[in-house]
Amino acid sequence: MNRLIVLMITGALCAFTFAANYDGGRRAEVLFLGQKGTIHATWLATKLFKSGINLTYTENAADLNAENLSAYDGVIINASAPLLTPARDAALKQFVASGKGLVILNKGAAMFKNAPWAARSGTEGKGRIFYTKEGTKDEEWKQLLFLDKMKDSISWALGENVRQQIIAANIPDVDIYNSDTIADYTKRYLVPKMQEALSPEQSNKLTQVPVDFEIKLFAAEPDITKPIAMTWDERGRLWIVESVDYPNAFTEIDSAANDRIKICEDTDGDGKADKFTIFADSLNIPTSIVLTNGGAIVSMAPNFLFLKDTNGDDKADVREVLFTGWGKQDTHAGPSNLIYGFNNRIWGVVGFSGFDGTMNGKPLRFPMGVYNFKPNGEDFNFLAKTSNNTWGLGFTEDNHVFISTANNTHSAYYSMPAGFLQRTLSGAQPLDAVQKIDGHYDVHAMTPNLRQVDVMGGFTSATGHHFYTARNFPKSYWNRIAFINEPTVRLVHEAVIEPDGAGFKEKDGWNLMASSDEWFGPVQAQTGPDGAVWVADWYNFIIQHNVFVKEQAPREMVLPFTEQPHGKGNAFESKLRDVAHGRIYRVVYKKGKTSAPMQLKAGDVPGLTAALKNDNMFWRMTAQRLLVEGQHKEAIPALYKIIQDVKVDEIGLNGPAVHALWTLQGLGAYDAASMAVITRALKHPAAGVRKAAVEVLKEEKKGLAAILQSNIINDRNLQVRLAVLKSLADYPASKETGALLFKAALNAQNAKDPWLSRALFAAAVTHEDGFLAAAATGAPNAFAKNVIKSLEQTVYSLDPRAIMQNPPDITGKEIIIKGTVGKRRERPVEGLIMAHGNQQNGYGLYIREGKLVMVVNQQGKSYQAVTTDTLPEKMEVEAKLLKTGDIRILVDGKEAAKGKAPGLFTAPATVVLRAGEEQLPDQKVADYKGRFNFTGQLQNATLQLDRPVKKSTLAPGAETPGIVIDLKVVKDIMQYDKKRITVKAGQKVTIRLENPDGMQHNLLILKPGTLPKVGAAADAMVRDPQASKMQYVPKVPEVLWATKLVSPGETVSLRFTAPSRAGEYPFVCTFPGHWRGMNGIMQVIN
Repeated sequence: MNRLIVLMITGALCAFTFAANYDGGRRAEVLFLGQKGTIHATWLATKLFKSGINLTYTENAADLNAENLSAYDGVIINASAPLLTPARDAALKQFVASGKGLVILNKGAAMFKNAPWAARSGTEGKGRIFYTKEGTKDEEWKQLLFLDKMKDSISWALGENVRQQIIAANIPDVDIYNSDTIADYTKRYLVPKMQEALSPEQSNKLTQVPVDFEIKLFAAEPDITKPIAMTWDERGRLWIVESVDYPNAFTEIDSAANDRIKICEDTDGDGKADKFTIFADSLNIPTSIVLTNGGAIVSMAPNFLFLKDTNGDDKADVREVLFTGWGKQDTHAGPSNLIYGFNNRIWGVVGFSGFDGTMNGKPLRFPMGVYNFKPNGEDFNFLAKTSNNTWGLGFTEDNHVFISTANNTHSAYYSMPAGFLQRTLSGAQPLDAVQKIDGHYDVHAMTPNLRQVDVMGGFTSATGHHFYTARNFPKSYWNRIAFINEPTVRLVHEAVIEPDGAGFKEKDGWNLMASSDEWFGPVQAQTGPDGAVWVADWYNFIIQHNVFVKEQAPREMVLPFTEQPHGKGNAFESKLRDVAHGRIYRVVYKKGKTSAPMQLKAGDVPGLTAALKNDNMFWRMTAQRLLVEGQHKEAIPALYKIIQDVKVDEIGLNGPAVHALWTLQGLGAYDAASMAVITRALKHPAAGVRKAAVEVLKEEKKGLAAILQSNIINDRNLQVRLAVLKSLADYPASKETGALLFKAALNAQNAKDPWLSRALFAAAVTHEDGFLAAAATGAPNAFAKNVIKSLEQTVYSLDPRAIMQNPPDITGKEIIIKGTVGKRRERPVEGLIMAHGNQQNGYGLYIREGKLVMVVNQQGKSYQAVTTDTLPEKMEVEAKLLKTGDIRILVDGKEAAKGKAPGLFTAPATVVLRAGEEQLPDQKVADYKGRFNFTGQLQNATLQLDRPVKKSTLAPGAETPGIVIDLKVVKDIMQYDKKRITVKAGQKVTIRLENPDGMQHNLLILKPGTLPKVGAAADAMVRDPQASKMQYVPKVPEVLWATKLVSPGETVSLRFTAPSRAGEYPFVCTFPGHWRGMNGIMQVIN
């Protein structure tokens, strides 16, 4: 039987588990059988909640069995499911006859054609049946009369005994909306007053978990306050990060430093913390913590700190800055989610505040994304960008990495370093290194009014992505359910993550917790040492960070106040922000096993190797960390035995072997004996172990031979195959590997899978000569031909203000730089467009003193092409180095300058490629000064590297647009900076859209008078799993032109010919929830 998807019915009144009793009463439990693509269950649940009825949702008719039905007081059928089987018919009939209720809604009647006992409303035995043909249209479910009728009818069907038990529960009423008058839960409503804070006991009455689960309080105010992050040590003690300075009190300005790290212990075994030790204080807005090397690394923008206790009193007496440069301009967009990863590195994410500083002794700048580094702070790697503000990271037990972003991407899969995707693969669809995989838009909130700023009804403040990685919960949770917190709608979501080829997809698992307490604010949910899921409750009436826009989220419909000045951390200021409350809960499965308390010691090698076999990943990872930190090589024989154990658990995993392999890697164990053990693990029955063996071998050059000889490139598990291809991309170039990759390219499965095809291309780039040599004597298929084409003509997108982590090899390649350059307001245009290499060996393109310069440096000598004519304010630029050594610059398709170099480069440019500014002033390509920031606009910039061909490489000139309009997103406000633009009928138009905001936006031009219709289509499409791939552009004829989704920091151009008919043509952003406020008019005149 599939685990039921549980919907918590809260509203503004109450919630609890089936077995919970409050003052002698309890809430009712009903099972709702629905079907995919509808939201009726969510709306009904919100309505029923205030009446004391919890609703559990399923789409599986097999859940209508006697054992499962025994947990419920009633069943609601609203699905076009097949006819009842005899067994299900008998189970339901007995269920009703025993005194329970059955409610059949319109389409559900089809199931009962062969069940005359359920043909009409009435009684059956001791039970009751209600049948209605109403509710076929969504609009009916938004009508108060219909919802009241449904509530009353379901209450009648449950019976008098259940109704009396609900009354006896005496659940408090904290309704601040007069929600009995609310029917359409998709709209915003006034917030007339503020709910008072509740005690943990009263709050729990308003918070529901699934049937057979319960909430246990571990710690609360006054002992703790405002827990923003948490972790555990090797003794199983909870460490929390408390931040009362968040979001706007800054040390740099206010001398604020009121935040702390606190150790919380349960010393008497009663399940509640009774000892609290302040490990470190005088901190200012710390946001994450990870334990390592006997201390703690804490993210506290602009710094990462290492704190350590050296005398055993649990108080930090060492405080070191590991690195600095993290953005603090917006405190809800800083670094977070520090985790010790399988590869013995610290992982983390950061929001759009990003990083601008020095790493590994070199300047580095990056936006929101994912990164890792060694526990000592060395060897920092920025791995990939995310699409918007980011505060979630998690690992599966077989070392797959997932991320949540705040806005409309609550689940994303990190598949490979972004460097593997820098080059364009011909014929392939775009793929991001951090790829959105969530399969649904809606949250299932229990409050009747969602106080959200944007992405209304969806995820707008998603945090965390920790998986269930123990064995105390039901099997359906194991390594499959991720917990995504959404504090603005007061819930912890269950994201069901399932394999999808070499990648993954997410399905809607509804909620682990949901509350109608308007203060409940879960920010982290994670499997703890005891196998329960621990939840950090920020507990604050105000969760929202951003200011509100009248057209988008009127203030009076989000908070009961009107003023909203910005604070230092870019959050609105309000005296209603709380600093006194905070709770830590444990969600426990009542039928699960009880894990005995345990502790680990750093020097206890037998104890640590034994802990590697624990069924809770927390203990396995902690043991791995301690073995590696202590460099306990005496553990190696025990590690061999764990790896050689070929048993798998009920879901096909062998977690101990995975950790043992990574422990070998951390110990540097690559001698002959260790290599033999790791190589044999390539044949292990558990796919996760085979994947780990591949990844561990990648860390050693000798591992390549083992991978090539094993045939694991054809592994039956596509995620193992992906790991092989990524590993091959990192090995030194070899003809043998290139030939193997060409053979793999002929495999239709590799060609079809989006992740495998891109990883194979990345590996082919590394082993280019071998791949092409094999292709020359082979018979390439369509995919292999696309790879060959892409190898011979290399195209990179140039990201302004970024360093290309894996710069291209320019040896023997023609170089073509293209882009659109224009003025940014009234400033003169100058600065570095791009640079690769240095003055000894490299090239670049820049503007200085009104002249466009391409410089080529070879063997310490410099060669240039420099324009002489006045440059236009807006121009298409093309600069190239040809096989003849000719340097040419074209402006708007016409030759504007030329020069001469000896020829193509004969050696790689070893200094990384950078664009938009000189991030490496000591490695500049010309004699400009400082960072030489580019002051203009740079759009659609690309670097093309071609193998020389006989035909001319001159491209036709670009047609100069008739009018260029600069349009900009107003940061944090969800509006364009212009409400009206004017163009002439039939004029060629280029609209340059710049996005400095922290979330994605787009731009659509519509037919006159169609904004409401297109807006309605935009609202409807958000529930389409393919909507993001469609760039959130509705497929309706009213849309004339549209851009792609523009990520933070990007600029795109939309080119079109203005309509011939004069009129007012709306322009709009259709990212979820934006269209009502983010729109304007394009006036077309004759």
